Amino acid sequence: MTLRRHRAGLSGKSMIRFRLQALFAALSLLLFPSPAAAWWEYGHETTAEVAMKLVKPRTRQSILSLLKQQEVLETPTCPARTIEEASVWPDCIKTLGDRFSYAYSWHFQDIDICKPFDLKEPCAGGNCLSSQIARAQRMVADRELPPRDRLMALAFLVHFVGDLHQPLHGSEHDGDQGGNKVKASYGFIPGTNLHSIWDGLLADRAISTPPAGAEGILSQTPPERRVEMAQGTLKDWSLESWELARTKVYGSLIPDPCTKPAPEKVVMNQAKIEELIPLLREQVAKGGVRLARLLDEALDGNHPEVAHPPRPAKKS
Repeated sequence: MTLRRHRAGLSGKSMIRFRLQALFAALSLLLFPSPAAAWWEYGHETTAEVAMKLVKPRTRQSILSLLKQQEVLETPTCPARTIEEASVWPDCIKTLGDRFSYAYSWHFQDIDICKPFDLKEPCAGGNCLSSQIARAQRMVADRELPPRDRLMALAFLVHFVGDLHQPLHGSEHDGDQGGNKVKASYGFIPGTNLHSIWDGLLADRAISTPPAGAEGILSQTPPERRVEMAQGTLKDWSLESWELARTKVYGSLIPDPCTKPAPEKVVMNQAKIEELIPLLREQVAKGGVRLARLLDEALDGNHPEVAHPPRPAKKS
């Protein structure tokens, strides 16, 4: 469930409309809890859209070619006809029961914010977010794999890079499952939790803040800043997200989260929401920029860690 996109500015009638949509979302959380624990649709779709605006032409062509074969997935209730649909496919398939249950743990890596950062334990056996990003990138690059395997890998890659930039997918505190067990209020909306705020309510508000959407976020991200964002490794990006969770997610709402017991419920008021909007927009920008880099490496590059079988000969 997600608030819908392309709202106008948050003033006057638009503010009333936003509040009604937010209230509907809150009621939906209570009445129809989602099986997904990831960015709601708008976060994933916008990250994917940013990436598609930045990838090289040959990369884009390869992506579109894979998406045209989406019938091979045999998931008619979870289509992947566009990059936006592919970005939410890994959440949609959670509704298909045992068929894809093996992938549930790939959406997160629970690293306690009050312990030293270490990927070894949460990524044991490769069953964590960053390990699966690396695996998916290699599979997308391998042109000898069947189209179904490469398309599934593409969807996982797009989705998981989005998840990595939602700080609560790479952190937790005292067994709270990335904030899912932390009761919270978002502005005037009660009865939610910290994870859902960052996944959906705050994400939707931030992305919808003018200049809205992927185009708006890119307009505030100069080319030189994009180059800076694209640097680093999966471990670097995981550490960055974990530090944001410690300082800006938990730290901004819970005084001394590592030395004092957490309150029974946290409250994100309007002032805090406004303060966090630029941070969340930057996370979406980083996710899109870095996803574009990984896609280019897989489909139009020669990254040493990615397999690149010879390209098919061009037809004369």
